[in-house]
Amino acid sequence: MPSCSKCKQPVDFQAVSCPHCNNPLKAFGHPGIPLYQSEDNTWLCDRCTYHLDDTCNFPQRPYAKSCTLFHDHSTPLIAEIDTPASRKGWAGIKNWLNRNQGLIAIAVLIVFSVLLAISSR
Repeated sequence: MPSCSKCKQPVDFQAVSCPHCNNPLKAFGHPGIPLYQSEDNTWLCDRCTYHLDDTCNFPQRPYAKSCTLFHDHSTPLIAEIDTPASRKGWAGIKNWLNRNQGLIAIAVLIVFSVLLAISSR
C-alpha cells in the first residue's frame, strides 16, 4: 500500500488525495494519472531523465516539486529483457525457419528455376 508523500500515512492506491492531510496524490483529480512529488525539500528536476537530456517542457522546470512526467534517471526507461535460451543456438534457428517459411519457399523456387535454366542449355 502506498503512503502519502507529505504525512507518510498509508493511502489507497486509487485515492485522488490523501484522506489525512488532503495532499493531492493524482494529477488533475484523475486516478489514472500519477503525480510524482518530492518527499523532501529538493527538486524533482535534479534527478529527472527529461531534465538531464533537456527534453522537458514543464513550466515549473527546474524547480518542480510535483510533476506528472517525472522519471528517475537512475532507472532505465525500458527494462532489459533477457533472451530466453530457446532463442539461442539451434532452437533459435528452428524458430527463425518456422517464422519465415514463405520466404524460404520463394528462395528455393528461385534457386530451382535458375538451376533448371542452366541445365537446359
